[in-house]
Amino acid sequence: MSSLPPRSTARTLDPHPHKGAGLPLPLAPLKASLQLFGLLLVMFSMTMLPPLLVALYYDDGALEPFADSFAITLLSGLVFWLPLRRHKVDLRNRDGFLVVVAFWFTLSLLSAIPFMLAKNPHMPLVDAVFEAVSGLTTTGATVLSNIDALPHAIVYYRAQLNFFGGMGIVVLAVALLPMLGVGGMQLYRAETPGPMKDEKLTPRITETAKNLWMLYVGINVICTLSFWLAGMEPFDAICHSFATIALGGFSTHDASIGYFKSPAIELVAGLFSIIAAVNFALFFFAWRQKSLRAIFADEEFRFFLRAIGAIIVFAIGWLYWSGTFPLWEAIYHGFCQTASIVTDNGLVTANYPDWPLPVTLLLLLGSFLGGCVGSTCGGIKAMRFLLLYRQSVREMKLLIRPTAQIPVKLANRTVPERVMQAVLAFYFLYIFAYCACSVGVAATGVDLVTAFGSVAGCINNMGVGLGDTAGNFAPLNDAATWILTLSMLIGRLEVFPLVLLFVPAFWR
Repeated sequence: MSSLPPRSTARTLDPHPHKGAGLPLPLAPLKASLQLFGLLLVMFSMTMLPPLLVALYYDDGALEPFADSFAITLLSGLVFWLPLRRHKVDLRNRDGFLVVVAFWFTLSLLSAIPFMLAKNPHMPLVDAVFEAVSGLTTTGATVLSNIDALPHAIVYYRAQLNFFGGMGIVVLAVALLPMLGVGGMQLYRAETPGPMKDEKLTPRITETAKNLWMLYVGINVICTLSFWLAGMEPFDAICHSFATIALGGFSTHDASIGYFKSPAIELVAGLFSIIAAVNFALFFFAWRQKSLRAIFADEEFRFFLRAIGAIIVFAIGWLYWSGTFPLWEAIYHGFCQTASIVTDNGLVTANYPDWPLPVTLLLLLGSFLGGCVGSTCGGIKAMRFLLLYRQSVREMKLLIRPTAQIPVKLANRTVPERVMQAVLAFYFLYIFAYCACSVGVAATGVDLVTAFGSVAGCINNMGVGLGDTAGNFAPLNDAATWILTLSMLIGRLEVFPLVLLFVPAFWR
């Protein structure tokens, strides 16, 4: 034994004694991610308290599931956060993407707990996760039936999932947790949709996130009052406001917004769906400048308005001339349903898959548009369509004048080639993911119309399918339901954060 060399003391002489303490060696480089991940879970546990209060108020028997869910989520977060709470570290881009993806997948499981523990609906794991992910990603697809008979706390919880998923829970964390001492831009970039993620409303990313959430809450209040004035009860008005401004689509009734049989309510929903599909930064600039000029001067907004306007006019015209509805009903159904589907809201006024095929197909394709970047919508986004259109025009000009220098411009600024490459890569990955998920669903035994329509409704975060899922996703088998759950996350995270995890260079 005396011939053995002395044990190395290198590990005990670490100049940063707190760095990675308490972690297995392979996890030490991830301490920043794990610390923030745990804190985000602790923060999310607080969202179980409002539905708990609703359960207390209505005495609807749903108190225990939310109390248990609060405890489980809080303890899960503390397990990660407490051992690392004293570490002050900087987030790298890798950490931001890793935290966001891990947080969303973990949240998908934890937010499903109330659905599984409640006596009504008491859902199995696959259905509970689907319902929770649908709410958090603001998709609005549901496997629930007889929603009208659910406890108020469960109904409110579904709407609340839409609310927090709308502007992004991680963006909320950036706004509320500056005391972390970590850079929030990495989280903001990983969470925020759109091709130009580095643009901020204010120099400080924390202030940007706060301003976005203040606008978001303010518009929700206005929408709630509008629904109430249009004839909704306060509870319905709050829940439908959450669903409308988040473009989430969860309703308090099986018949969705059509339950109320009120053109005024449907028009409010349609109008606020379009408002919610506008870049929230434009509202901030309009408020600061005391003028709507900032909104109407934006090229993406004008492109979006022209696109959705054309689809609305086509839908109204076809519904009227085909004899589907008389003129007035064609106008308000065409406007409300088009606004809801194209912006990926999903609140339905009528069963649009039963409409004439050209209208149904146009609305389904329109759901890929979504709305503007910086809004709560899903889909590919108007900005990317606009850039792709201008890139196509540029390529046609280059065919005529091959040596010409023709940049792609937006708002009189040249779009960097790096951005154009990212847009084209996104298109490829998005369409590839759509086709792959559709083939996967079809491979489980689902017919092609249902498969492609369901994946379109989920990956675009629109929530309304075709075929067997035109009204509800319950008819699907478990394998198809899991694939659609993944497609909702792909659409919400906009492909890249998920793909990055499978790139070896990401982990080096």
